[in-house]
Amino acid sequence: MGRILSLDLGKKRTGVAVTDPLQLIANGLATVPTRMVLDFLKDYVQREKVERIVVGFPRQTSGELSESMAYIRPVVARLKKALPEMPIEYVDERYTSVLAHQAMIDGGLRKKARMNKELVDEISATIILQTYMEMRRMKK
Repeated sequence: MGRILSLDLGKKRTGVAVTDPLQLIANGLATVPTRMVLDFLKDYVQREKVERIVVGFPRQTSGELSESMAYIRPVVARLKKALPEMPIEYVDERYTSVLAHQAMIDGGLRKKARMNKELVDEISATIILQTYMEMRRMKK
């Protein structure tokens, strides 16, 4: 059993989260400049056994695709080309930024720390991964 990676792809930054090898716990891993995310992922999968990658799928509250898909699709296409054997799945990421900010508040982070966009991206990736893991458990 390998790890599952999740990505919260943004124009500038990408939050990355990963499970433990038993796929029980989701943890934030890093925030990487989006232009460097492919190199980061190729390096990571060489060092760690990764079973699949989960990508946040942005939708508007109405359910329509977000404008963010314009820059997410090309990154995912390059990722599929760079790692052709790696399964890649999308997970609805609506409200993850709101949930990330709430998690930071609940965790007692001060306002200045909550303004750290890299941390928000990493927490959002963790929420995406946790959502994916919960969906899989419900299907079983």
